[in-house]
Amino acid sequence: MTTRVYPAYIGGREVTSESGHRVHTVTTRAIIEDTFPSLRLKRDLDLGKADLTTAGDVVAGACELADDAMVQQSLEAAAAAAPAWARVPLAERLEIGRQIARRLLAHREPLVDLLVAEGQPRSVAEGMISGLPETGWSEETLQWCAEQMATTRHDGVREMTLRRVPDGVVCLNPPQNAATVNALNGLTALLSGNTLVVRAPRGVPLSCMYAMREVVAPVLEDAGAPAGTLNALCGAPMLDAWLASEHVDDVIYFGGSAMGLRFEQDCVAARKKPILELAGNDCCVVWRDADLDDAVQSLTQFFMNSGQICNVPNQVIAHPAIADELIERLVAAMSGIRPGFPEEPGVVLTPVLGADWFYGCLAEALARGARLVHGGRRLEVDGRPSDTGFFLEPTVVRIDGLHGARNLSVVRDETFFPLLPIVVPAAGGSDDALFDEVLAFVNANAYGLRNSLWTSDPGTIERYLDTVTNGGNLKVNDSHSGFLPFLPNQGGTGLTGGAFGEASHPMLRTTHLQAVSVIRPRSASAPR
Repeated sequence: MTTRVYPAYIGGREVTSESGHRVHTVTTRAIIEDTFPSLRLKRDLDLGKADLTTAGDVVAGACELADDAMVQQSLEAAAAAAPAWARVPLAERLEIGRQIARRLLAHREPLVDLLVAEGQPRSVAEGMISGLPETGWSEETLQWCAEQMATTRHDGVREMTLRRVPDGVVCLNPPQNAATVNALNGLTALLSGNTLVVRAPRGVPLSCMYAMREVVAPVLEDAGAPAGTLNALCGAPMLDAWLASEHVDDVIYFGGSAMGLRFEQDCVAARKKPILELAGNDCCVVWRDADLDDAVQSLTQFFMNSGQICNVPNQVIAHPAIADELIERLVAAMSGIRPGFPEEPGVVLTPVLGADWFYGCLAEALARGARLVHGGRRLEVDGRPSDTGFFLEPTVVRIDGLHGARNLSVVRDETFFPLLPIVVPAAGGSDDALFDEVLAFVNANAYGLRNSLWTSDPGTIERYLDTVTNGGNLKVNDSHSGFLPFLPNQGGTGLTGGAFGEASHPMLRTTHLQAVSVIRPRSASAPR
């Protein structure tokens, strides 16, 4: 693998700090194989006590660490570019978007390699990068968003237009667990005429900076976009600087719900628009007439990245008539889910740092009546049980009864580890009454990213769609976590999206609606 070094990209040029500090990416494989020497090497490289040129292939690259002056410079560059970029016709910006999507596919292999070095399983990384041009950057998505940008009607001589205009400078703070794919999704805000400042997370900056520098920036430069349309830099959290800046209009924030909702209040107080992508605690309902093979295939998506992804089915409600069979099939399917180095084919599990949190939730659930169905152990990279392994075994608990289920943390809260609760309502009574209880349970979830249903009955589908208002995305007999063209893949209600949460195309969320009425002046020769 080529060792890559990226300075900040500000105002269309490379910028370095006076200190010259960098953060280095030591491959996840090296850290798993030989933890302390690898972390010691990273520390020495970051402190300037070791030389990158002699570090060997365990180091994938480095990114310049931005200082306060560079943060301010990036905001000023974005503000300076905003008026000219907003005047570029929408059709031209959309064509730039198509070129970015094509270039993304052309750079798929090196980008996937960097994601793997940072710890993403290759199978997951390939799906993420291949899927973006087919989903958030797809022709269907871009065209639908473009249609929302302006609609014109006429009333006699009066021309009336409802149009969406760019907010201005958008700052993007992608999450560490999926920085690059979320940064690329957020970049569609460029296409509606905004300029962007992207912070590559300090923990995993390399793939994000590669995407900005090697995929997006060259397209913008070739198209003659104003310098400062895109700015990308790696650094410590920049939220305070963004809130204090007169240049910033919107902040796309990814993170936990508690901090995110506090940040929402700070944004409003600072007169910035908060666009929140917070925690998910998705609910999947498997009804008595579901295709269990398809349902199980969707449920196993929960274990991607060891459950450390927001848009996976975090809790399952299984009809009591099929619960035993569903669990049996799920456990059988889980036998193929194993740990491994991220570059190995078929691996989806990743190391979990929150093992204490995992065991605390598991112990609470078991103490209060849940039953351990499968898993619960630490594992080494080769799958051997261990007291010190980096991996957690895919784990399922059964919880009998809807009443009180949400008193358990494993159901109530978003978890970030591979512990899946299956809630089985009490048998007895009519299915209609039971479905009403299930729908109320789904709607009462404080989170609202995605919800899904598996059933073969058209009436059940319609009741579900008519009743479930919680969530930015509803899936019926479809992959819970899968991304689709045209439909927004992000956004949600409640603890997922805050007070303004909804399904979110960043291209539209970073604009505001403006009403325009025009009566054109008559020409001098026109009769009066």
